[in-house]
Amino acid sequence: MTRIPRIALFSAVILLTAAIFFFAGLSRPVIAQDDTTEAEAPGPFPKAVLTYHNDNLRTGRNPAETILKPGNVNAGTFGKLFVINADGKVDAQTLYAPDISIPGNGTHNVLFVATEHDTVYGFDADTGSALWQVTMLKAGEKTSDSRGCSQVSPEIGVTATPVIDLAAGPHGTIYVVAMSKDSGGSYHQRLHALDITNGSEQFSGPVEVAATYPGTGDNSQNGNVVFDAKQYKERPGLLLLKHVVYTFWSSHCDIRPYTGWIISYDQNTLAQKSVLNVIPNGNEGSIWQAGAGPAADSAGNIYFLTGNGTFDTTLDANGFPNKGDYGNAIVKLSTKLNKLAVADYFTMFNTVAESNVDEDLGSGGAMALPNIKDANGVVHRLAVGAGKDASIYLVNRDNMGKFNPNNNSQIYQQLNGVLGGSVFSAPAYFNKRIYYGAVGDRIKAFAFNSNGLLDTTPASQTSTFFQYPGATPSISGNSMNNSILWATENSSPAVLHAYKAQDLSVELYNSNQAANSRDHFGNGNKYITPTIANGKVYVGTTNGVGVFGLLP
Repeated sequence: MTRIPRIALFSAVILLTAAIFFFAGLSRPVIAQDDTTEAEAPGPFPKAVLTYHNDNLRTGRNPAETILKPGNVNAGTFGKLFVINADGKVDAQTLYAPDISIPGNGTHNVLFVATEHDTVYGFDADTGSALWQVTMLKAGEKTSDSRGCSQVSPEIGVTATPVIDLAAGPHGTIYVVAMSKDSGGSYHQRLHALDITNGSEQFSGPVEVAATYPGTGDNSQNGNVVFDAKQYKERPGLLLLKHVVYTFWSSHCDIRPYTGWIISYDQNTLAQKSVLNVIPNGNEGSIWQAGAGPAADSAGNIYFLTGNGTFDTTLDANGFPNKGDYGNAIVKLSTKLNKLAVADYFTMFNTVAESNVDEDLGSGGAMALPNIKDANGVVHRLAVGAGKDASIYLVNRDNMGKFNPNNNSQIYQQLNGVLGGSVFSAPAYFNKRIYYGAVGDRIKAFAFNSNGLLDTTPASQTSTFFQYPGATPSISGNSMNNSILWATENSSPAVLHAYKAQDLSVELYNSNQAANSRDHFGNGNKYITPTIANGKVYVGTTNGVGVFGLLP
């Protein structure tokens, strides 16, 4: 018998062990990006786009997209494939799920589209053919009028980006909030849970959104503020976190009375779980975020920005507003035991002055960053926000800074004057860079340096200036060399742009480049965020969705 050398045997064991772990890793369930350090982020990454900006951190990145690359995204090989027609404005970001079995109709990659006409569609994402469509309106109802506000006009139906859970219900469920008006003139806000294969209502839905909260602020009665459906729209994207659906509510312009509501529901029963009002004893301070969904980390904390409104400058012994009013702030919520509570916050030293002139932080969206590790190995858990004052605020998620009446020195980092206009958009994140598209400004990439701080000079920027409302970028690609930043101009016609994510000065493509208006796809829509999946780019318009990909 031949004796195997001891070192060879040892090496064989090591190789066998590595192989076992490798193949075990391939069989792991697909999970969403966590708030781990970027180099340690879990995988494999999902091919689906099931929530606003791809993940609960709201990074805007789809690392599973490997078909579209800088080498093939150009006007010669890439362009408009077709336009999907819809019955109203597509204000919500489109969502995507692959390999969905449609009863009686085979297996399809499905694109989910919601409109302001209160319709939700399931389209074949590769051909644009309709698989199903349903209305959110009950008999005798119509969509809401604009409520005297031009922000969502001429009708209000589904404004917020829905959220999907592929494991909920018998086939998977898409959660949608819709506004309507009945024949008697009453307004309704309802949470729907729809089967993703046919649009049928699940869990005995829909449920009417209604709530009260202790307080004496706007629209209070007998010691409680009361949620009035006609005064609000669901603008921020829905958040699904640990089997609970969270809704965040915006006013119509600044038309009082309104305050800052967050209302959550059990995803499997649609029973109301928790209610919080972050302006219970004041006024205004609702949550817009330019349509961005609130961010959340793996510990179950939620981060969002409030609009201009009451902030109590008198603080309690723990540094919190003594009446519980958090207008014009970055707010962190705890969701322990499914009960919403403010865990921490930050607001500027001049927060009251900013609110008095409508210069609020809440015009932009919040993002929780994957953990940043500096040159000394220290890990920083950060969140970022920017609004109308054109400053970027970075906060430590474990100690956000609260309120200092003299200055903002207590926060992680503040960048003044680095943006060329107000922010009515949400940022994106990739490879230790934060991307912002302010109003009337270029899209700019700000890189973290070895000290764990953002450089104040952009690492790169686009040659294109994006007018109101700026741009919310999305990023595709599985490596630094193959990553692309996508953004849409709100113009007539709208323009889709693609840039190298590592160097924004390199524009790969825009939809005006091809001759004879080949790639024009419709007029722009205010807060549109491109969705990239399976080699295609989906862009909402005022009456449908433009679909782009590699040309035949």
